[in-house]
Amino acid sequence: MALVHVKSFIPRHTRKSLAWPAVAVVFVALLALIPLVFAYSFPPLTGRIVDAAHIIPVDAASRITPKLESLEAKSGIQLVVATVSSLSGDDIEPYANALFRAWGLGEKQKNNGVLLLVAPNEHKVRIEVGYGLEGTLTDALSKIIIINAMVPRFKAGDYGGGIERGVDDIITVLTTDSSEWQKRPDLRIVDGGSTFDEVIPFLVLGLFIFIFYLITPTRERGNFLSFLLGLIMSSRRGGYYGDRFDGGFGRGGGGWSNGGFSGGGGSSGGGGASGSW
Repeated sequence: MALVHVKSFIPRHTRKSLAWPAVAVVFVALLALIPLVFAYSFPPLTGRIVDAAHIIPVDAASRITPKLESLEAKSGIQLVVATVSSLSGDDIEPYANALFRAWGLGEKQKNNGVLLLVAPNEHKVRIEVGYGLEGTLTDALSKIIIINAMVPRFKAGDYGGGIERGVDDIITVLTTDSSEWQKRPDLRIVDGGSTFDEVIPFLVLGLFIFIFYLITPTRERGNFLSFLLGLIMSSRRGGYYGDRFDGGFGRGGGGWSNGGFSGGGGSSGGGGASGSW
């Protein structure tokens, strides 16, 4: 029996209409593979300070730890300081979000955790904020704390001093009435710094989306925009990598811990700010 090519059973106009769904499926599949590219190796959550990069002096750590303990005892807010020797080739923002969720910082119902992450080898720092605290420790305030309190000290090699000052300012914002801390000049921007490096990823992504939009058939562009909007909303609700880490480490299990200290199952959707020096 002679073999008949499959295309002979599909009208030409039908094959063309199937092109866009096929492209969309490939696009979604590529997005789904993104988290697999970055296989993070997180340090265990051994305490309120996890100094995997070994940059925090003992005396500074001894001063910071009681402040973190007091904050959690009085308010339930779980603030953890972490340093890492490597970001596994990724940027600090997705790494911090994934680490936050892996450790499950903050209470599960309130999502009131904060992660202060420093990557000295990449010269990056980030304040990652849980869902429940985004209205208090805003992105703008997180950026101010990084620029004013931390980066100048990091540039001078004073990691302990920069981290301690950053912790102090975070606690001040979280526990003090806004009318009080707004009077402090060190919680105002004194140097806007360069944000070009932070804008580049968004420019590249925007260019990619624009090109993809141009090559999309005109009649399908509405569908593409709807698909893109849904993807953005879904990403915002679930953080950068969705619930990838929740089953093993995050919300339900109380975090990834080693010893007597652990997270409470809280989560973050990417709120906070990053900086470099």
